[in-house]
Amino acid sequence: MKGGGIENPVFEPASSDVGRQRQASPAGAGTGVPAEEGPCGWGRCAPKALQLCNNPEGYLAAYSLLAVFQGIVVNGLINISISTIEKRYELNSSLTGLISASYDIAFCILSLFVSFFGERGHKPRWLAFSAFMLGLGSLIFSLPHFSSGKYHYGAKLGDTCQIPGASSVNFTCSASTKSSLSNYLYVFILGQLLLGIGGTPLYTLGTAFIDDSVPKHRSSLYIGIGYAMSLLGPAVGYVLGGQLLNIYIDIQIPERQDTTYMKMDQDDPRWLGAWWIAFLACFFAIWLLILPFSCFPKHLPGTAKIQAEKISETHNDGSEALVEAKNIGKSFKDFPVALLILLKNPVLMSLIIASSLEALVATGFATFLPKFIENQFGKTSSFSATLGGLVLIPAAALGQIISGILVSKCKMDCKSVIKFMIGTCSVALLLNTVFLFAKCGNEPFAGVSETYNGTSMLYNLTAPCNANCRCLRAVYHPVCGRDEVEYFSPCFAGCTSHLFNNLKKTYHNCSCIGKPERKNYSEDFLYEAVPGKCPTQCKSLPLFLTFFFFAVVFTFMAVTPTTVAILRCVPDKQRSFALGVQSVFLRLLGTIPGPILFGVAIDNSCTLWDVNECQIKGACWVYDNERMAYLLMGISAACKIITIIFVVMAVCLYKPPPASAALSQKDSEMVSAIHS
Repeated sequence: MKGGGIENPVFEPASSDVGRQRQASPAGAGTGVPAEEGPCGWGRCAPKALQLCNNPEGYLAAYSLLAVFQGIVVNGLINISISTIEKRYELNSSLTGLISASYDIAFCILSLFVSFFGERGHKPRWLAFSAFMLGLGSLIFSLPHFSSGKYHYGAKLGDTCQIPGASSVNFTCSASTKSSLSNYLYVFILGQLLLGIGGTPLYTLGTAFIDDSVPKHRSSLYIGIGYAMSLLGPAVGYVLGGQLLNIYIDIQIPERQDTTYMKMDQDDPRWLGAWWIAFLACFFAIWLLILPFSCFPKHLPGTAKIQAEKISETHNDGSEALVEAKNIGKSFKDFPVALLILLKNPVLMSLIIASSLEALVATGFATFLPKFIENQFGKTSSFSATLGGLVLIPAAALGQIISGILVSKCKMDCKSVIKFMIGTCSVALLLNTVFLFAKCGNEPFAGVSETYNGTSMLYNLTAPCNANCRCLRAVYHPVCGRDEVEYFSPCFAGCTSHLFNNLKKTYHNCSCIGKPERKNYSEDFLYEAVPGKCPTQCKSLPLFLTFFFFAVVFTFMAVTPTTVAILRCVPDKQRSFALGVQSVFLRLLGTIPGPILFGVAIDNSCTLWDVNECQIKGACWVYDNERMAYLLMGISAACKIITIIFVVMAVCLYKPPPASAALSQKDSEMVSAIHS
């Protein structure tokens, strides 16, 4: 390029030399890259200490930190808070699935434009903008807590059977009783949209910048490390968020003077944890990362030499020659042509569709795995969230790292990488059958899964034994009877009195509770119940977690190879844009419908909804466990089978460059030595 303006070398016409290898020019000439390989700093302020970070390792550290905090918020804290947000703001799983999908909607809309125009721009500064928007989104997402007032976990609890004639609070339906809490759905969606705007440059331009700055055989290792670090974020988010859920949502539990109230603990179904604290902390932490990204130069030192030594593995369909001949990528008018070239690449599109279907399953489980464990195995919300994070996230990170190391050490070419993906997806499909044999049945629940001692119908909480108790379905306070059957509330169990035994509340004179099967109870305790759900008899949790762990490992072993294969099978000038196109399809076919589809499936397995005095349906209280397991397994297995089909298609359709156009490894090393 002639003197005048400085252009991004990615958009320079490729050399016609054998091997389609870009010529390395002396510093300050030719490609223009060395002139942009500036020091690390801000204008004339470039402290020597900062130059220690002016290399791929320094950039990878900053990239990883931002990816960690993005993962903490988007894939950790939001997922772990879904169950709490549902109850606090009276939302069902379909609507909270929409909240999860809003991040991907913003990502999808902006991804093409950011990746197309950002390719020519200053990528590290795009990531500084990314940090700003991620911090702002975290702040917005926490705002509903501060504007929705204190959490009221119920008026006077009619938890025992009210004797006719006794004074009690009557709940009647009126316009004023309709809550406006569900309107905060739009604030959560806004926060997620801002987070999506911030996440767009991170996984398109940020990843392409790594591939620009390191040799080809090390690219998969660096990308694998970056992706693995991005999965460390959700692990931290799950654990941190799970611990914060042990803190009451308003920090201090309000004291009640009325003796009919019980002080809540974490086993109480009305308990809500302090989900919002971590979002505020991440807001401050993410904004601190704006500083390091703003000091990186447009290109790291040595980028020109690395680019000159790379050999093209572009799918041989003539697209690279077309891009070079027309110099596509210089202006906005090239956008439709550049997009059409990528959409007509059959290898790229097969890989994109396969990765999208894998993302559908991964996002669905990431959103609802804690809820699945909570309902399937009878665990608390906080324990389920922590357990899900400790299994899901380390397994995903391990899969990313293992695949990155294998691809790098074995120096796989593009076709070998795609074949590697077939093996990992096939093993993941086999391990997915864990849902068939590690599921749990439902515990007995009066009026839902069984009748009241044969005196009522299923799916009807009212029976002759509690017909005169004036019980409210708006007050869900489950108790476990001595007959090992769960009841919706002490009132529906027909209990008329309660006692405190060692600070533990117990209910007596319960007309609906039958005699226990075990014979070692005295007559004084035949009609007694205790607060909380009955302990589950299912012992399949360790087996489920073991198989699910390895299923996640093999699923995520395909993620880094997919990215590497996409970067290799397209022209060099379109690498960032190809990742942008992948991001669009990943959202449209994967992460947007994923949480919604899983949420609808989970709602479809509900057997007992929260219905208030106005007969308005809220969140679900009880699920059909077997139906839930079969539905989730069916969605997952179908997606994985289709994924394998498309990956096999990619292998069959891939055409490597002609042998005369590719340098041997020995020739490549010789060129490297000459440039050195």
